[in-house]
Amino acid sequence: MKQYLYFVFFLVSFYTQAQTDDEKAAKQAVIQFFEGFHQKDSTLMQRVVHKDIILQTTFINQEGKAILRNQKADGFITAVVSRAENPIWEEKILSYNVQVDGTMANVWTPYEFWLDGKFLHCGVNSFQLFKDNGQWKIIYLIDTRHKKGCQS
Repeated sequence: MKQYLYFVFFLVSFYTQAQTDDEKAAKQAVIQFFEGFHQKDSTLMQRVVHKDIILQTTFINQEGKAILRNQKADGFITAVVSRAENPIWEEKILSYNVQVDGTMANVWTPYEFWLDGKFLHCGVNSFQLFKDNGQWKIIYLIDTRHKKGCQS
């Protein structure tokens, strides 16, 4: 009987950990976004970014005040793809936490940002996605940025 209970527990645990197709697809949209980011490929990025995306970042400034900064989406993609070859930007995604409810998804990604192989800052990206005609599109992205409390 004890072995049977362990087996049932294992199956239940496995089932609850398995990602749904929508969770996989939402995660893949974020992965594609970063592929475009690193390859400086606006086409890859725009395939998974909604035309009305909202971009924000939040951080604590040197005076200890919380700052919320808005960024224009078209300016962001242009800045990513037109940046110089040096310095090299690398955003290392540490994990993905995906939640889906119908046509809405959230992908939470802790990260480290490196510039020319040197650690610059860490934080978390929070992507909000909308399932538009069967395809997940990023509609909102906010990130945090800090240098303390990072893994590196």
